[in-house]
Amino acid sequence: MRARARGQHSGEATADKETNLAPQRIFVSALKLTDFRSYANAKIDLNASPVVLVGDNGSGKTNLLEAVSLLGGGHGLRGRPYAELCRREGHGGFAIAATVMSRHGEVDIGTGFLPGTREEGAGRTVRIAGKDQSTGALADYVQHVFLIPAMDGLFTGSASERRRFLDRLVLALNPKMRKPLGRYDRAMRQRNRLFQMREYSAALFEGLEEQMAEAGVTIAAARLDAVERLTALIEETREAQGGGPFPHTVLALHGTLETELSMRSATEAEDAFRLLLEEARDRDRAASRTIEGPHRSDLLVVHGPKNTPASLCSSGEQKALLLGLVLAKAELVKALEGTSPLVLLDEVAAHLDQSRREALFGEILRLGVQAWMTGTDRELFSPIAQDAQILAVNQGKIKS
Repeated sequence: MRARARGQHSGEATADKETNLAPQRIFVSALKLTDFRSYANAKIDLNASPVVLVGDNGSGKTNLLEAVSLLGGGHGLRGRPYAELCRREGHGGFAIAATVMSRHGEVDIGTGFLPGTREEGAGRTVRIAGKDQSTGALADYVQHVFLIPAMDGLFTGSASERRRFLDRLVLALNPKMRKPLGRYDRAMRQRNRLFQMREYSAALFEGLEEQMAEAGVTIAAARLDAVERLTALIEETREAQGGGPFPHTVLALHGTLETELSMRSATEAEDAFRLLLEEARDRDRAASRTIEGPHRSDLLVVHGPKNTPASLCSSGEQKALLLGLVLAKAELVKALEGTSPLVLLDEVAAHLDQSRREALFGEILRLGVQAWMTGTDRELFSPIAQDAQILAVNQGKIKS
């Protein structure tokens, strides 16, 4: 099923191949699902325009967004175990195949979960341009930002949710940061395991703490850089456009290493954190976990016009702040990479008044992104209908 002719954009793809330049936007031109969630088999052909998925609740709209999110690195927008993504009536696995205009030109991407794989923590297979790759390699081709209803409590929920929100931006700006993030997490888990085993060998702890200090400073520095860049972009936009429908945010990072890096060099901060971990062994042993480090840092968000912590704002204000942050993340990726990322917005239009809804559509068109949006009421998308691909979704079936 073809929403619009792919030939409309063949010139853009050809130019990218001939000049070896990054495309202006990342977009999915073909998507095929097999035994994924509610889809036994589904295939759609698209162009670079925004995509609107319309259907009743439970019809499979979010499942499509989740499949698109798996074309990038990570565990998808809902972060569910891969075994849960298999269709219940299927053969125990799933497959996603797509043709994508990526950061490196048009490429075929395939990812899936093999039937019979049920081990806890089992990963998914990835093929890029016909070659087996790691999941992390996807981030070098496809970048995306997303907003789903589960994120509505971002400002009032735990600090871990805000860290994940920030780290997705860090990875979008520098996919190679996935390695220090993984290295720190593995070393910390092993250190915590030593406490639980009542291990006292200093040599075992020293090696792990050295890894944590080195990776931790790299992570904290990358987070500070991302916040600084995002803050600068927000300020530039505010100065150029003035007050808009989405209030600007004031951002700050709170954490042990972030404070250290504001006062001393990276080498000094690394030494100080390593010493802190050594001195805190008895305290951490009593708690059976590592109490201080970048895994405890928090992103502080303030409603700029009101100078009020986001956590104290109304739910409507928080939604507008969050949407503004997601759009700013997309614009920052575009500014730094020269390529607009995919933008995945689940059930966002229904929670905005008409003026903000129209402003959202205007921002999507201005940014030049292939935004994937879901909703139950097609009329909500009438302001962008002539510039978008409207697809009807109903129980595993997709129609233009």
